[in-house]
Amino acid sequence: MNHIDLAGRTAVVTGAASGIGLGVARRLAGSGARVLAWDLDAAGAQAAAAGLPAVPQGAHAGLGVDVTDQDSVARATAASLAQAGAIDILVCSAGITGPNATVIDYDPVAWRRVFEVNVHGVFLCNRAVVRAMLAAGYGRVINIASVAGKDGNPNASAYSASKAAVIGLTKSLGKETAGSGVRVNCVTPAAVRTAIFDQMTPQHIDFMLSKIPMGRFGLVEEVAAMIAWLASEECSFSTGAVFDLSGGRSVY
Repeated sequence: MNHIDLAGRTAVVTGAASGIGLGVARRLAGSGARVLAWDLDAAGAQAAAAGLPAVPQGAHAGLGVDVTDQDSVARATAASLAQAGAIDILVCSAGITGPNATVIDYDPVAWRRVFEVNVHGVFLCNRAVVRAMLAAGYGRVINIASVAGKDGNPNASAYSASKAAVIGLTKSLGKETAGSGVRVNCVTPAAVRTAIFDQMTPQHIDFMLSKIPMGRFGLVEEVAAMIAWLASEECSFSTGAVFDLSGGRSVY
């Protein structure tokens, strides 16, 4: 593993109890960052934090946070700032796929739930944490979108549309903060085999694999490696940008 220096930094990772979020938390801690793991599953967040390698600047911590609730995000942000003094890095990984169905058959309640988590949750976390980053004069934000937000996957319209919205949000916020020390970027992975696959049909999983020229799914560790660089001081001239991890599926 290449070493990326995040010593002395504090990172908030949402959805950190499992999947990509957990992989990112491990990679950032391995690079020296103190990690505050946010997740709807408070016990899972605490367990994730407890399993991370120690860093000199203080103990990792897990917090139960509902990213779709403005008050919950505000409380978590205040608690994180009180505990760590600053939030230097924000990785928004919390997300859901929603059901696999055609647009004409899509349940409007499920549609709204996908947007509550994948879009409104990212918005609320970005809004709260970036305000603190701007006050401190430094920050790195990485939002996890998806190649589906570029290409659109059939039978996954809510997921595809929500991830397109994350890309748009990232571009807007990145331009708004370009004159500051805060950089805002997003990554667009192709399918990565995690527990989120449990929300998909086997047919949809096979469809996603068929679209990847490398003929395999991405690895959590590969996503975490790119995010670690985006979270570093070296990522200084990229903002509002979209970084692919698609195995050749999307090349624009």
